[in-house]
Amino acid sequence: MDRFARLLAELGPLLPGGDDGAHDLAHIRRVWANARRIAAEEGSDDAVLAAAVLLHDCVHVEKSSPLRAQASRLAAERAAVILGGLGWQAAMVARVAHAIAAHSFSAGIRPESLEARVLQDADRLDAIGYIGIARCFYTGGRMGSALYHPQDPAAQKRGLDDRSYALDHFRAKLLRLAEGFQTPAGARMAIERTAVLARFVEGFEAEIA
Repeated sequence: MDRFARLLAELGPLLPGGDDGAHDLAHIRRVWANARRIAAEEGSDDAVLAAAVLLHDCVHVEKSSPLRAQASRLAAERAAVILGGLGWQAAMVARVAHAIAAHSFSAGIRPESLEARVLQDADRLDAIGYIGIARCFYTGGRMGSALYHPQDPAAQKRGLDDRSYALDHFRAKLLRLAEGFQTPAGARMAIERTAVLARFVEGFEAEIA
């Protein structure tokens, strides 16, 4: 059993429940798979990285919530309490907490450690590519968004509004995510997955033209 599996067995009962299929245990497992691929090239402290992956969404805040920009900080605080209660050393807890706080796009916190950079890249990879397409429309449905603006789907004569139209989220955020990756390995994977997004948008807009 690897470190992630052991930590999952220990921390699993402490993780919050919920019905958000974009931030569930399957998401955590995908982020861990991405993190392992990146860490195989970049390196990392496996204990810190595994704990950070497992707890990076331990406080769930809906995308539509006014607290969204604080979600990663709230998760970092909660993770520190959980790990401290399990007897983790304060220095290790601090490293995990920083990685969690810095992983979020909306938090705007610069990742200062290798594990923080790996987690940020691994989590963002799950927002692009084929999985990212599915998560985008799933989340749009949860927020009550329409699929696209019927008169101007490509936002040629209007501002982007990804709270109202799921397709707008591709141009507003997803197609730009690859520009901010922190590791060479993550950046290569992001380029591949962004190409998937671009092909999807092109094909989607061709069908509704």
